[in-house]
Amino acid sequence: MQPTVRYLSRRDIESLGITMAEVVDAVETMFREKGAGRTHMPPKIDIHPSGDGFIHAMPAHLPSAATAGMKWISGFPSNRDRGLPYISGLIVLNDPDTGLPTAVMDATWITAMRTGAATAVAAKYLARRGSLTVSIVACGVQGQSNLEALTEVLPVERVLAYDINRNEAERFASEAVSRYGVSAAVAADLEHAVSDGDVVVTSGPIRRKPEPTIPAGWLRQGSFACPLDFDSYWTGAALCAADRFVTDDMPQLEHFRQLGFFADTPVPDADLGDIVAGTVPPRQTDTEIIISMNLGLALADVAVGALALTLARARGVGIDLEL
Repeated sequence: MQPTVRYLSRRDIESLGITMAEVVDAVETMFREKGAGRTHMPPKIDIHPSGDGFIHAMPAHLPSAATAGMKWISGFPSNRDRGLPYISGLIVLNDPDTGLPTAVMDATWITAMRTGAATAVAAKYLARRGSLTVSIVACGVQGQSNLEALTEVLPVERVLAYDINRNEAERFASEAVSRYGVSAAVAADLEHAVSDGDVVVTSGPIRRKPEPTIPAGWLRQGSFACPLDFDSYWTGAALCAADRFVTDDMPQLEHFRQLGFFADTPVPDADLGDIVAGTVPPRQTDTEIIISMNLGLALADVAVGALALTLARARGVGIDLEL
């Protein structure tokens, strides 16, 4: 029999109706497996063809999902001026027993959803239980998916939106009210957004040569922050001032430090997988300021990709191509 590979477009993946709750569950399970030492994921391999544009190769093996794979993902900030998406890419899945490719799928939707889900998992263990106000700094696709995911794990009542494009922040705030039934407002400035949030998510472009603007002292007592943009917007002093500083993958952060990123970033206290697995304690008091710097894990892409492939096969979605 001639082997085939299932191709899934973004439209195919979106048609499957995978919910954010399902993605959060898959990503939390992945972190638990990672913390238990039952996964394999080397650090991202990166190239930088132009300016702040990057392309990453992200391989991973997740035995609990009976799959291995790699995401080939790019982020080019200048694409916005061309009417093109900032993030684009593909995920390739392989059968771990034979090595044969089983699927090629668009990575855009999965990247957005799993990134939001990883923030939600971090918040589940590290945010104060009574966190009601979520501040989103940079109101693009990642800001949207992060807010959606956070509403799955926290009793969100209020949203603060901040973006250098005020129209984007106003649109985001309006959509938050209609989608989640929360109150929402545009923050007067960046300091207001950071200092008034119980949970703060920054999701701007990753800069090769960052000029961070968030100093120490802005985060309120008991808050939780999740930078998704490396060290582009948080000063080293702000990161060092946290009572606890964790990351979603310690080897990966150290790898990027050796490449010139994170010059002023402290060494993390823990890996998020260890917290989810129970070998490192979660938040201990309501007064701790905790930051989780999530770099993005190939394991999460593989976990959600495997879920999508299972549903696509069951429903006859996608196209089978001969190898």
